[in-house]
Order: sequence, then C-alpha cells, then structure tokens
Amino acid sequence: MNKEIESLVVNIEKVIVGKRDAIVKVVCAMLSEGHILIEDVPGVGKTRLVSALASSVQGRFNRIQLTPDIMPSDIVGFSMIDSKTRELEYKAGAAMCNFLLADEINRASPKSQSSLLEVMEEHQISLDGRTMPLPDPFMVLATQNPVETYGTYHLPEAQMDRFLMKISMGYPSPDEELDIINRSETKEFSEKLSAVMTTEDVKRHIEAVKSVRCETNVKNYIVALLNATRNSELIKLGASPRAGIALLKAAKALAYVEGRDYVVPDDVKRMLSPVLAHRLMLSPKGKSAFPNAEAVAEQAALNVAAPVQ
Repeated sequence: MNKEIESLVVNIEKVIVGKRDAIVKVVCAMLSEGHILIEDVPGVGKTRLVSALASSVQGRFNRIQLTPDIMPSDIVGFSMIDSKTRELEYKAGAAMCNFLLADEINRASPKSQSSLLEVMEEHQISLDGRTMPLPDPFMVLATQNPVETYGTYHLPEAQMDRFLMKISMGYPSPDEELDIINRSETKEFSEKLSAVMTTEDVKRHIEAVKSVRCETNVKNYIVALLNATRNSELIKLGASPRAGIALLKAAKALAYVEGRDYVVPDDVKRMLSPVLAHRLMLSPKGKSAFPNAEAVAEQAALNVAAPVQ
C-alpha cells in the first residue's frame, strides 16, 4: 500500500476498529473527488469515521443533521444586507467546508436534498447572481438508516447518481466489539485525532491518481460490465455512462492506494458493487430472487469475462 495512504488509514483505525475495507473505500472516494453514501444502522461509527478522516488531513469538517424542517439556506447559505455597507453579504452555510457530513439525508425534504445537487456536482454555490467556489478538496459524506423509514424521503435516482459510492460498515465481530468497549474507557478514545497529512497533501494525491494508467482492455471490461447491467432481466434500469466514469475513477484510486500506477481487473471488481449497485433499479424478478442490488450487480458481472493481464 502507498506509505502515506497507509499512515492515513492506520490513523483512522485508532478510532474505527475492524473496518479497514470501509476506510479504504472512503479514502478512495476522497482521492477520486467523489462523494459517498453510508447506509447503515445507528451506532456503528458512521459519524466518527467522517470526523476521523477530516481530522487526519487537517480538513474543515461540518456536520448537518437533516430533518424535514431543514431549509436549503442551512446547507448553501444565504445573503443579507450588511447594516454598515448596505450591500448584500453572503453568510456561509454548512456546505462551506472540506468535508460535509449530511446526517440522515433521507429525512430532508426533496427541496433541501436538491440543494445538494449543485454543490456535489459543480463544487460551487450559486446564490443571488454570485458563484462561490467551495474549498478544495470538497467531499459530501451522507448517511441514511435503511431500517427506520417512517418520515423519510426516498432519494431520487438523479441524487443517487451523484454519489460515487454507497457503502455499509456493518456490525463488528465479537472480538472487535470487545476492543471497542475497552478503548471507550481510555482517554484517547474521546480525543480528536492528530493529523498525518494536510489538505494540500490530499490535493497532491488526487492529482497523482489521475495519472494512474488504465489499459484499453480494462476499459473495455468496464464497458462490458455496464452493458451487462443494461441487458440483465434482473435489472430494470442499468448503469449510466456516468457510472462507468465513476467506476474508472474508483478503480484508479484503489490501484494508487495499493501502490500501483496502473489498474488491474481486480480493482474494477472490488469497486463494482460500491460504485454501481446504488445506481441500479431492480426488476420484480431481481427483487424476488436476490436480497439487494449489490448481489444483483455481482450476478450480472458473472457473465462478463475479465481480461487476462
């Protein structure tokens, strides 16, 4: 693994026990300049993971608890007349940061959800004829509870497509849980993590990821996987071209994290479900035959032969 990225992952593991795979995927999303949706039950460390990432890279971290009465202005900010200059002055909202945790995004109204679309896609805020660029790097990490759906607003497909990945952390193993309980009694557990890199270092790594090579045969493999989702009887709505771009970016980031300057088919396979599954709309047959979209995506991929390196 890339030494600097390894130090970042190890630093986050000081407070997130036994979830290296989830940590690596979040780091890959950051290095791909993408956003991530974490769907899981309460109490498994979603908020702590985001806070740990921001602290580890000296990034500005904002958290907004989304509820039906949250207004778009709470997210993107608003303009008001300055009493001294009599000019419009911009008051920043929660999105003016490096890492925005949008907690329980499916509890926000559709109007507030849509206010995130521009900031996620364009990395800017347009308000009253002015455009304010967001800090660089910028990343939205949203969470939602898959169990308690009363009083929630389903995220539309256009919004889901803005997320590079969707992941689930899951419950810890008994040994990991014992370790978490033991650590909770220590002083270090509640302290803020020290940084191991800066946001400038993150930007340098982001640029390095862009130079990772992906051969034509691997790109053809990605295209074949996309078409497999579009032609499967288990899937009503297959992956879009944007999904293919996202899969390429995520595979490049994973290759870089693993210390390589080229993509291998296994990178694509590892990122297949996190990148594609949340973009798929299952057919009635798919819903009845498989437990979730991740399983359907994996099943569709079985019909596609990986290139031999």
